[in-house]
Amino acid sequence: MRWGRLIAVVGPSGAGKDTVMAALAQARPDIYRVQRVITRPSDPEGEPFESVSEAEFAARLKEGAFALHWQAHGLRYGIPSSLHARLAEGRDAMVNLSRSVLPVAAVAFGGLHVFNITASDDIRAMRLARRGRETPDDIAARIARVAPPLSASLSVTHIDNSGSLEQSVAACLAALDPEQV
Repeated sequence: MRWGRLIAVVGPSGAGKDTVMAALAQARPDIYRVQRVITRPSDPEGEPFESVSEAEFAARLKEGAFALHWQAHGLRYGIPSSLHARLAEGRDAMVNLSRSVLPVAAVAFGGLHVFNITASDDIRAMRLARRGRETPDDIAARIARVAPPLSASLSVTHIDNSGSLEQSVAACLAALDPEQV
C-alpha cells in the first residue's frame, strides 16, 4: 500500500487558498482536508479550523498532539498528529501551511506536494477588503509584503487564481494526476 501525499497549500492573503481548497475537496472527496488548530477566534465566513486558547495550544503541544506547528502573525498554528494515520491509510491529505514550515513538512512527510496559490494584487486587495478583517492600511501592507522564494527542492505547482475557480481547480487536478489529463 502506498502512503498518501501531503498537499501543502501556500500563498499570500487574499489569493483564495480556502476557496480553491474547498472546491478541490469537492472535486476530489477522497482527499482528506486537514483542519488546523489556531489560537484565533473562529470566523463562520472563513476557513474551518479549531479555535483554541494559548493555554490549550501549549498543553496540546506538550502532549505531542501536533504533527507540525508554527507561529505567524502573532498566532500559533498546529496540524493534528492524526494526519499521520490518514497518510498511512494511503489517503492524500490537503492543508493550508505557512511557507516557513515547508522544509520541516518535506522531511516529516516524504510525499509533500506544494500548491502555491497566487492572484493579482488588485484581486487580492478586493478579496481582503470584502473579508472585512483588516483596515485599508493593513491590506496595503499585506499586498506590499514579498514572500521569500520556495525552495527548489520542493515539488511545487504554481496556480494563478486571478481567473475562474474552475481553471484553478483544473490546474490542481492536473498536477495531482498528470496521467489523467
